[in-house]
Formats: sequence, C-alpha cells, structure tokens
Amino acid sequence: MVRAPQPQSGQAGDDAKAEADRAHPGGRPRDAAIDEAIILATRERLVSDGYSRMTIGDIVADAGVTRPTLYRRWNNKFDLVVDALDYGFRKQRDMYTVDLSELAPRDALVEAVRRLDPAYFNPDAMVLMGNFAGEANRTPELLEILRKHAVEPRVAMVEDVLRRLQDRGAVDAGIDTRIIAMMCFGSYFASFYAGEPKAEIPERVVAVLWPAVAAGTGRSG
Repeated sequence: MVRAPQPQSGQAGDDAKAEADRAHPGGRPRDAAIDEAIILATRERLVSDGYSRMTIGDIVADAGVTRPTLYRRWNNKFDLVVDALDYGFRKQRDMYTVDLSELAPRDALVEAVRRLDPAYFNPDAMVLMGNFAGEANRTPELLEILRKHAVEPRVAMVEDVLRRLQDRGAVDAGIDTRIIAMMCFGSYFASFYAGEPKAEIPERVVAVLWPAVAAGTGRSG
C-alpha cells in the first residue's frame, strides 16, 4: 500500500524528539485514555476538515496532547487515520447486544441489515465516508483504507449471516451472498442522498429480499 507523506519539515524539532522516544520503548505504559482522545479528535477532524486539510497540529490541540505524544503512537497522519476507522467499527461491534443465532431467520437478517448502517455508532459517518471518497483522486489510498476498514467488515458481516442462514436451511443455497450484502449496504447511502429516513430501512429491505432468498416458499421466518 502506498503511504501518505511523512509530517512536514516544520515539525522537525518535535519529530526528532518523537523519534528518540520511539527508539527507547521502555518506561511508562501507554495511556489508553490518551490514545482514545487522539483517535476521537482525528475522527472529528476527518468530518469537519477532511483528510487533506486535517493537520497533526489541529489534532494534538484538540486532544490536548503534544506532537511527540502522538508520534510515539503513530508514524504519520495516514497510519492514524487507519486506526481511527478501525476504532469506529470496533465501537460499533461493542454496541451489539443481540445474538443473531437466537433469532428467527428473517429477524436475524433484519438485524444484520440494521448493523450495516455506517452511522450505527457515529452519526457523522456518512459525511466522513463522503470526504474520503471525495479525496480519492488526490489520495487514492484513502479509498482503499475506507474499503478495507469501514466497508468490507460490514459487508462481510451480512455475508456471514446469510451463510449461517444457509447452513440452517432457511436461505436458498444458490443465492449470491456478496451482491445481496452490497445491495443492503448501498440502501443506506441511497436513503441518505434521497433525504429519506433510515429507521425503516432494515425492515423494508428485508421485506423485498426475503421472498427472493428464503428457502422453500420464502414465506416462513
């Protein structure tokens, strides 16, 4: 993967100290609260400024830390953004409280589609993802990390649910799980751009899909 440029030359003094700190990994363990403060500041800046305009200086000021503190944890802005995206999906997974294996098949698919929502954890997720897509020409690697760290985990989750339902004999073994998962994911973007409420998307999408994917008559759940 192509790496984003290293921090600008004006940061040389702080960078030198950060490099020295990284060269001596001993000492106090990392403070998870500081890590999270930096990640949250990064996510907010990605929404408000976008990747190109976002600076390390803004992030450390927002997080209330120093540049060396940040550079002890991340080598550059690009690596920080990768972790910021991963953070959002991890937090989203932590919010799941329902065991899909205990639900009726149709209800399990509805819940899986609900979990696809990019804004499930972060209300600004659509703007954040749009900013990444908008900068794809200038920084094409951004689109790749968006796919890998924000899109693919969600699509794969729905695919996994569909395969489990196939194993249970509830879903037709011949369906294209990949395209169905992508269609479900895309419904949130269509709703966002059309200005329609998203609350009913899971039920409405499954109401259309279930007759086509369910095994047998496609009517039982």
